[in-house]
Amino acid sequence: MNRRVLLLCGVLSPVLYALADAVSGLLLAGYSFRDQTISELGALGAPSRPLFSALLFVVYLLFVAFGVGVWRCAAGRRALRVVGGLLIALGVLALAVGMFVPMRPRGTEQGLMGALHLIEGVIAMLIVFTAMGFGAVSFGTRFRIYTIATMVVMLVFGAWSGTAVQQIEAGAPTPWIGVIERIWWYAYQAWFAVLALTLLRLDAAAGQPK
Repeated sequence: MNRRVLLLCGVLSPVLYALADAVSGLLLAGYSFRDQTISELGALGAPSRPLFSALLFVVYLLFVAFGVGVWRCAAGRRALRVVGGLLIALGVLALAVGMFVPMRPRGTEQGLMGALHLIEGVIAMLIVFTAMGFGAVSFGTRFRIYTIATMVVMLVFGAWSGTAVQQIEAGAPTPWIGVIERIWWYAYQAWFAVLALTLLRLDAAAGQPK
């Protein structure tokens, strides 16, 4: 039961992240979900930063718990144990570093803080892709195909959203960047939820009497 509660955190974490995104964006005057990035909700000095950061703190705690649940489900499967370890590392990275290196407001020089924000993001994405790679070989063909499709979407839309960095720093318009980034972002958030549900289903099946 404790293991299932930990795995359920893998569903709750993405849901709470989406809630943080939606609520913070609605409360921030003038914010455009279509034309602005998620990171701008937590930008240094943004009125939405306190609420957004508080909710994300809970999101990442849930995510670490999810990583522990995946680790405990490994049961000798080395690839799945690696996935659990990487997910724990991702949550710890977000809590220990990501929360403290926000971007600067749109239209200002990003400087060291902005560079650290981007570096932390790149490291986080490397961890995500590695976890997804090990996760793909841990289950059947359908999950593998789904994982590969998700990685392709992430690569395309992640690279696309990266082209707006200079415009954001210059304070120039970035039409549709919010949609582009969210497709990338929620593609892998959904993968976490699917992984959690897959493990919950397998755990429930294993616990049924034969």
